Amino acid sequence: MTALRSTLDVTGADYAANREAMLEKLAALETEHAGAVAGGGEKYVARHRERGKLLARERIELLLDPDTPFLELSPLAGWGSDYTVGASLVTGVGVVAGVECVISANDPTVRGGASNPWTLRKALRAHEIARANRLPVISLVESGGADLPSQKEIFIPGGALFRDLTRLSEAGIPTVAVVFGNSTAGGAYVPGMSDHVIMVKERAKVFLGGPPLVKMATGEESGDEELGGADMHARVSGLADHFAVDEPDALRQARRVVARLHHRKAQPDPPPDAVRPPRYDADELLGVVPGDLKVPFDPREVIARLVDDSDFDAFKPLYGTSLTTGWARLHGYPVGILANARGVLFSEESQKATQFIQLANQRDVPLVFLHNTTGYMVGREYEQGGIIKHGAMMINAVSNSKVPHLSVLMGASYGAGHYGMCGRAYEPRFLFAWPSAKSAVMGPQQLAGVLSLVMRESAAAKGKPYDEENDAALRAMVEEQIESESLPMFLSGRLYDDGVIDPRDTRTVLGLCLSAVHNAPVAGARGGFGVFRM
Repeated sequence: MTALRSTLDVTGADYAANREAMLEKLAALETEHAGAVAGGGEKYVARHRERGKLLARERIELLLDPDTPFLELSPLAGWGSDYTVGASLVTGVGVVAGVECVISANDPTVRGGASNPWTLRKALRAHEIARANRLPVISLVESGGADLPSQKEIFIPGGALFRDLTRLSEAGIPTVAVVFGNSTAGGAYVPGMSDHVIMVKERAKVFLGGPPLVKMATGEESGDEELGGADMHARVSGLADHFAVDEPDALRQARRVVARLHHRKAQPDPPPDAVRPPRYDADELLGVVPGDLKVPFDPREVIARLVDDSDFDAFKPLYGTSLTTGWARLHGYPVGILANARGVLFSEESQKATQFIQLANQRDVPLVFLHNTTGYMVGREYEQGGIIKHGAMMINAVSNSKVPHLSVLMGASYGAGHYGMCGRAYEPRFLFAWPSAKSAVMGPQQLAGVLSLVMRESAAAKGKPYDEENDAALRAMVEEQIESESLPMFLSGRLYDDGVIDPRDTRTVLGLCLSAVHNAPVAGARGGFGVFRM
């Protein structure tokens, strides 16, 4: 057996301090998630219910198979902006009639479900996940279209939303639209470009121009129903494929549509008896990451609480030891794992990672990246030793690897180390962060120190005295700014990850992601890595 043996002292003072710090971050995260769930607030939720309508998450719950999980994506979209947290849209992956689907639901309690710039980015990310993993898309539609005051940021890039629907269809990935209320202007093209359309009686309103716009443009007077009601579209225009008497009926019909898709996963799920839980309690993950990210931690303690039976075959364990690599199974799926140990990536770690990624591609094995890196090592010795070309080899391998990548930011994820460990720009199929994570071009103190040195040298070159008091104030300001901009809620608000998760949920989240990625073929690159500088 190659089961990992934990040395984590769960009775020690360090563990207790780490756990307390993590629980504080989780409490703050829970507050922000509650804000997203609240949507437009009590007033608008009550108004929505008075109209006899279900909330966005209630619609999703009725759509999903009973007692199956829903992996919500980007719940903090728009955090820190002028828009409501959640961006008036709920997206995620769930099981409908036995089929894993990407689900997108407008939240009409937030400005009538109107789309702002973060809504658009969130919707496009959901489509990206659907396309990469060949997951059917179900759109639960009730939106007044673009949030007009922000149209300048929506109109031009917003066309990609409709382009995506047509490209998904062309690729044989089914799209279903269920219309519960308004779907106006550009929003009318969501049902217009979906493969299957269901509309709710006396509720759905789908038109390019509503009655006021039609009267202004043509002088014609028309009512909602004759212009774009469900009955008209079912009987006259033919836009509606299915006519529902109410919301539960619409969701029932959507389930029947998905059941008739005959959608099959490219690779079957592992048999349940092949899945064995880790030997260590996931609750212990709360005390693994120190509150101070300068303090290293052993990623094997995390791996031991994620993988099946805590069984892990290390690859090159004595070489490049600040990067742990090896093979395991997670919920029965084979995975290769790359996890930062002491933060810094040296030439040895870079070469080790490159070979490991190539092996995973030869074996068609998905890769899991567990981040805690301050970046690639700098200094005369390391530059002369080839750190640039060795780091470039690792980034080349990550860039051109074809197997699915899943990334989890546990601690630091700074500089080019973020790239080499498959950060957002390197298109992992899914990327999540722990509340302890931080990501930026470099640490706050280092960045402020670099700026200080540059300004000090500039003053010296000009023969001017250097203002030490001003320097201290500037450094403090820069450190505070970079610290706030590197925190997970800030980054998640900008959709640089797919969500901030409780460390205890990591195994479940990765298992759901692995199940999703196996809807598409899992095949590695065969020699197509470009030129490695040796």
